[in-house]
Amino acid sequence: MLKRLVFVLFLLFPALSFTDNLVPIPSPVQAVRTKTPIQVDGVLSEDVWKSDGFIGFRQSDPEDGAPASEKTIVWVAFDNGNMYVAARLYDSNPAGIISLLGRRDAEVESDWFVFAVDPYYDKRSGFQFAINPAGAIQDGTLFNDEGVDMTWDGIWEYATRIDNQGWAVELRIPFHQLRFRKKDSYTWGVNFFRTIKRKNERSVYSWIPKEESGYVSRFADLNGISDIHPRRLVEVLPYTVARAEYSPAIPENPFRTGSEYAGNIGLDLKSALQTHLTLNVSVNPDFGQVEVDPAVINISDQETYYVEKRPFFVEGADIFRFGNGGANVRRNLGWSDPSFFYSRRIGRSPQGYIPIPGYVDYPDWATILGAAKITGKMGDGWNLGVMTALTQREYAWIDNGVDRLSYEVEPFSSYGVVRALKEIKGGFQGLGFIATGTWRDLEQEALQSRLPRSAFSFGLDGWTFLDRDRTWVITGWAGGTTVSGSPEAISRLQLSSLHYYQRPDVDYVDFDPEATTLNGWAGRIFVNKQKGSFVFNAALGAVSPGFHAVDLGYHTRGDVVNGHVEVGYQSYHPGKVFRNWKVTAATLRSYDFGGIRTNENYILSGTAQLLNYWRGNLYLSYDPNRTSHYLTRGGPLAAYPWGATIRPSITSDNRRRVVLGLFGHYRDHPFGAYNYSFGASIRWKPSTNLSISIEPEYSWRHSVGQYISQEADPLKVETYGVRYILSNVIQETASMEIRLNWIFTPRLSLQAYLQPFLGTGNFFNYKELRAALTFDFDSFGSGTSTISLDGGIYTVDPDGPGSSPPFSFRDPDFNLKSLRGTVVLRWEYRPGSTIYAVWTQNRADYSHPGNFDFNRDLSLMLRAPGDNIFLIKVNYRFTL
Repeated sequence: MLKRLVFVLFLLFPALSFTDNLVPIPSPVQAVRTKTPIQVDGVLSEDVWKSDGFIGFRQSDPEDGAPASEKTIVWVAFDNGNMYVAARLYDSNPAGIISLLGRRDAEVESDWFVFAVDPYYDKRSGFQFAINPAGAIQDGTLFNDEGVDMTWDGIWEYATRIDNQGWAVELRIPFHQLRFRKKDSYTWGVNFFRTIKRKNERSVYSWIPKEESGYVSRFADLNGISDIHPRRLVEVLPYTVARAEYSPAIPENPFRTGSEYAGNIGLDLKSALQTHLTLNVSVNPDFGQVEVDPAVINISDQETYYVEKRPFFVEGADIFRFGNGGANVRRNLGWSDPSFFYSRRIGRSPQGYIPIPGYVDYPDWATILGAAKITGKMGDGWNLGVMTALTQREYAWIDNGVDRLSYEVEPFSSYGVVRALKEIKGGFQGLGFIATGTWRDLEQEALQSRLPRSAFSFGLDGWTFLDRDRTWVITGWAGGTTVSGSPEAISRLQLSSLHYYQRPDVDYVDFDPEATTLNGWAGRIFVNKQKGSFVFNAALGAVSPGFHAVDLGYHTRGDVVNGHVEVGYQSYHPGKVFRNWKVTAATLRSYDFGGIRTNENYILSGTAQLLNYWRGNLYLSYDPNRTSHYLTRGGPLAAYPWGATIRPSITSDNRRRVVLGLFGHYRDHPFGAYNYSFGASIRWKPSTNLSISIEPEYSWRHSVGQYISQEADPLKVETYGVRYILSNVIQETASMEIRLNWIFTPRLSLQAYLQPFLGTGNFFNYKELRAALTFDFDSFGSGTSTISLDGGIYTVDPDGPGSSPPFSFRDPDFNLKSLRGTVVLRWEYRPGSTIYAVWTQNRADYSHPGNFDFNRDLSLMLRAPGDNIFLIKVNYRFTL
């Protein structure tokens, strides 16, 4: 695979390395010191705005490189403590200006003005501020030249005004909100963007042709700022929260009385350690205003991944990204990139179990006592991120009718991560590292046998461009993990789905019940063509069987060597039918460390936007017969049959009041197995401050090889003395995500999220794998074998009058009917200070397992008893 990859790259490199680089250099922007105070009101009446300003915007859409259809003038001014930006956005049809309200950082289909600045002048990073005519705002940080992270929320003032000439913008950005090196005078990078939504036009001051790459590196120079004296402020944000939880009372259960009340206080602090480093501290944080996770049904052997939503961990998360630098496109075909840092491990659900009978009050999560992080830049081109957090020891309470006992279910834990990245020669090369550590104070014997005492990881990453025009880049990373604990805890890891050391037919791993450490490594190298119409990328990666990063990271598989090659062509300019389009073809293969092919795929995909701004996508793939480690979940290798997939989708013009999307999926296997899904997304904007989105989806899946359990039987020599029990399963799911955004003002909003979810699994035709390296089965109840169901337990005699012992397993049928929702009223009553009123509901019903009836299940879901949580949270920002 590697030889083929290098050969293809060798052939393509001479032809595709060099492109015409005749991009016009934008005129520098001159900032002017204001001699009089500036009132941020959108009027542009101050003398500093009466100079000529800066013009010359060019389109990037719809006609790349053409002059903007409407005139835009921008100015930049400053005083000792602030930067000011003004823009006059002329419009020949002011009535056509699209002005929609949206919550902060929300994607709103309206006109926009964007100001982007690179105060560190490293041509790799910066800040971005956006505002629309209604006063809705977005702000974020820029990284890796082309990356944008909208999780950062700065404190800045803004105003807009619509008049008969168009609209105007005024911004005041305190210097202490930016990060830069202290100097007498400064040259920064700057750019301005404008969106005219009714025309789908996007114009920019520093224009970048679509065939080119780069973003921050293409900014114009901003000159003139000098002799400034930004204050080094300490921002303090104490909070208080009151919480009331109501749930159906259970008379016999002393922990379910029907109501529970609680209160809490905490503190967030932010301080500029220097003009380019920021300290964030959170003491006893509360995240009750965060949207609930969606309901899912997972019958695989892989952990469900949930997106981080907690503000402390979300803001500035780009600094902790690892292995993603350099390339502007990353493709993971048949590959899941391990994450060395997955912040949702901090404050996770407790991992202990209760061995004592009785009623149990089990904590929902591990309480975070405190967390701190330092982010920013140091020295010459070093990006730095350091985070540490402590979670308290958690106990479950058990009432057995006589005594009330506490039982430890989560130890006191400490987490730490350090990330540093050095960008060299203006980002031409990069070199960085990440180090993580998890420490647990395991006092309870049961937890000692379940959890590692400590876990550490270390990784190096970097990139280098291969030509001076930065058309080709090679990027990569490599890292290792080591986990320590009791022999029982390390044995659990070896036997888990991440490792499967117990596999009887591999000779490169051995299960060691006495081991007290587990070590592993992983790495990947990736080649990408950054720009131009021809598409090329290729990668080769490996994860060793012992790699284990899930104590503070996330990954799904070990024992894999994977490679892919993708080629294609993309057109950026309108033609007779399409406004733009892209077609790619790819192939991938995966092997285990014994050289067994475990995956192979051939993929053809395309996307195109019509002249009317509708977009369509089509994905086709075929994967030949291969071998599977995971069908038997720690047992011998099994054959896995071919499959073919088609996945179409289409979306309408997002300028319209109603935006429609349709998608579908169909996958076919032999032996009668197949699955399909279809759904829609409907977004309705009935007014300028209200939007409603509905995303229904239905899926149906028939699998003929669903794992159930395994039973030791020395007589079953064809599968190494173990019977691997499988079944057919029909899994049906109907779900819908409903969101409402009602924006009263840019600072006062109501958001609602609701997810009704119906999911069933009907398991049948229980059977066992006939022999290793096959996809052949022997069904129970045929021949001499018998199977019976009594009280939810299946009992199987695999050979009737033979010598093999009978065994039992639980009926796996299920039927989950869930309704989850969150309503959040948010009022930023002063800059940085907010009041939240939150209602969260969660209800579920599990009756009629294995039988899907939409009308009945929907009715049961709506009538199911539920938990209702009401929360009021108030914080207040002040500075020292």
